[in-house]
Amino acid sequence: MPHARRIPLSHRSHIIGFQCTPGGVTAHESALERDFVTLSSFVDAAATIRSQPVTIVFEDRGCRRRYTPDYLVRDASGVELVEVKYQKDLQANWERLAPAFSAAEKWAQACQARFRIATESDIRGTFLENAKRLLPLRALPLDIKTAMIARTHAHGLKQPTFGTLLDLLPDRNLALATLWRLIARGELRTDLSVPITFHSILYPR
Repeated sequence: MPHARRIPLSHRSHIIGFQCTPGGVTAHESALERDFVTLSSFVDAAATIRSQPVTIVFEDRGCRRRYTPDYLVRDASGVELVEVKYQKDLQANWERLAPAFSAAEKWAQACQARFRIATESDIRGTFLENAKRLLPLRALPLDIKTAMIARTHAHGLKQPTFGTLLDLLPDRNLALATLWRLIARGELRTDLSVPITFHSILYPR
């Protein structure tokens, strides 16, 4: 799908690229946008993420202006129109940006969607680091037998940890690969807001 605005040539803070996402290929123009796409893809494997989805025309103090938000995300929670901005840029340009954001909120409401601004405080952190590690593992094949044994032990133990399950599985290397892939697929759940260690509790889905 063509973009609503032209993506500029890469320079300085621009990091131009594309990511394969559940709904196709999604473009990004900065490292923060890249991280947003990664996080959104990880949180909902069925999410569709469109870059620069619409250009909103609005009036601001008698002048006709145009604004193109960064992303439109459709996932299990609904539809969001999202602007991705570094906090320092948001603060430095708030007076100019505020009318455009107000127009985006009205557009979103009219389309039964939500508008939000995502900054590095919303996007970056341990959860994102876990997502970066786990997302590529989702598409990798599972050893069916090892995965079945891991799930059985996870259901049978009161608080199964990564290390406990690892010790109960045959072939340590295959067990490691299987546990990571089960976590990536959400078949073994853990607290992703903190680093994953051998002490992390892995709850069965």
